[in-house]
Amino acid sequence: MSGHGFHVHGPHDHELEHAAQHGAKDSFSGQIAVMTAILATVGALFSYMGGATQANAGLYKNNAAIKKTEASNQWNYFQAKSTKQALAEQVRDLSADERRATYQAKVDRYESEKNDIKTKAEALEAESVNWDKQSEAQMHLHHRWAQATTALQISIALAAIALLTRRKWLEWGMFGVAGLGVLLGGAALLHW
Repeated sequence: MSGHGFHVHGPHDHELEHAAQHGAKDSFSGQIAVMTAILATVGALFSYMGGATQANAGLYKNNAAIKKTEASNQWNYFQAKSTKQALAEQVRDLSADERRATYQAKVDRYESEKNDIKTKAEALEAESVNWDKQSEAQMHLHHRWAQATTALQISIALAAIALLTRRKWLEWGMFGVAGLGVLLGGAALLHW
C-alpha cells in the first residue's frame, strides 16, 4: 500500500483481507489459505534439499576429477619408471659381465617401484569411480526434490485459481497435485 491510498495486491490477498474486515467465516477461503501456507513451507524445504543435493553432486564430481588427475599422475610416474627400467635393461644387456649385476639391481628396483605405483594408481581410480557414483546418486535425489518442489508450486497455483473461481474440483486438483509432490519428496527422502 502506498501513502496515497493506492493499493496493489493480488486476488488471494484481497479475498483474505475482505474476509478479515467483514468478519466473514468463509471455510473455503480459509482452507485454501491454510493449505497454501503449508504447501509454500513444505515447498521451501524441498527446494532447500534440492539445492543441497545439487551442491553435493558438484562437490563429489569435483572430488572424482581430483582423484582421476592423481591417478593419471601416478600412471605417468609408472610410465617414467618403465622407461628407466627399459634403459637399465638395455645397458645391462650391453654391459660387460662384471657390471651386469649393478644394472640388474636397478631393473629389480624399478620393477618393485612400478608395482607400488600401479597399486596406488588403481586405488586412486577406484576412489574416482566411487566419487562419480556418489555424485550420480546425489543428482538423482536432486531431480526428485526438484520434481517435488515443482508439484507443490503447481498445487499452489491451483489453490489460487480455486480461490478465484471458487471451484471445488480445482481444490481437489490442488490436493491431488500436492499429494504427488509430497510422495515425490518422500521418495527423495528415502533415496529412491
